[in-house]
Amino acid sequence: MSLGKLPLHVKLVDVGPRDGLQNEKSPVPAAVKIELVHRLQDAGLTEIEVTSFVSPKWVPQMADNAEVMAGIGRKPGVRYSVLTPNMQGLAAALALPQGFWPHEIVVFGAASEAFSQRNINCSIAESMERFRPVVAAAREKGIYVRGAISCTVGCPYEGDIAPERVELVARLMKDIGVQHVGVADTIGVGTPLKVQRAMDAALRHYDLGDVSGHFHDTYGQALANTLACLEMGVWQFDTSVAGLGGCPYAKGATGNVATEDVVYLLHGMGIDTGIDLDKLIDAGQFISDFLGRKSNSRAALALLNQRTN
Repeated sequence: MSLGKLPLHVKLVDVGPRDGLQNEKSPVPAAVKIELVHRLQDAGLTEIEVTSFVSPKWVPQMADNAEVMAGIGRKPGVRYSVLTPNMQGLAAALALPQGFWPHEIVVFGAASEAFSQRNINCSIAESMERFRPVVAAAREKGIYVRGAISCTVGCPYEGDIAPERVELVARLMKDIGVQHVGVADTIGVGTPLKVQRAMDAALRHYDLGDVSGHFHDTYGQALANTLACLEMGVWQFDTSVAGLGGCPYAKGATGNVATEDVVYLLHGMGIDTGIDLDKLIDAGQFISDFLGRKSNSRAALALLNQRTN
């Protein structure tokens, strides 16, 4: 149900514990990651991307994935997702007792051939064949499968990405059984019309309820891009508490759009999220304090200033 095209309710997936922390150079203890998840769910987040089941050689920050998944006090109504880019990753996630399994797994493919080669050392077509058995095995276990399409508007190696490339990857993901796709502006170069065209390309193969936006704020466009997708009726977005994150393969790319900023935007538009902004700000302050730096959320900093004045 929507007012015009604007949705009345928006679902946010907080990717901070996974996408936000995975490139931190200093180790973040499992206890801190678990506490962050607890604070996010206590703030009302019902979708949290917790960790990655990837080789600790390549992503040492996620080496404690099993410990984190086992340590979370699960809250009814909250869905916990993990990144599993290959069969080894899925097998590791499913090696946990069933009560600690993720509700959802994420696979990722790029709309850029060059980015695919640099990121996962294979072509787009080869990446889909790698994902095919992962998707099939997860769905056989009753685990939902979400796909992320990287570099949907721009690539650090190829420059602008045509919407036709996004449509191709969306079609390939649909063909292998991926149930939901996220349209990601991985390096944050997108502007509203470009993002709308990329989203429209994905919508040629997925229903409106099965797409989401994932925007980085490198050029300060993430909120504008979120609004542009809201105007299309899109009602699901990835965000990251305190604006954590970045892209290791894209020089200068900053973090995901801050969850706090998106919640402030949505609540100001009368759109429901089910999230308590004050508790969310506290969660962002918790992880920012641990990391020893300020939050990247403009809304959080402004509201924190009001608390102290």
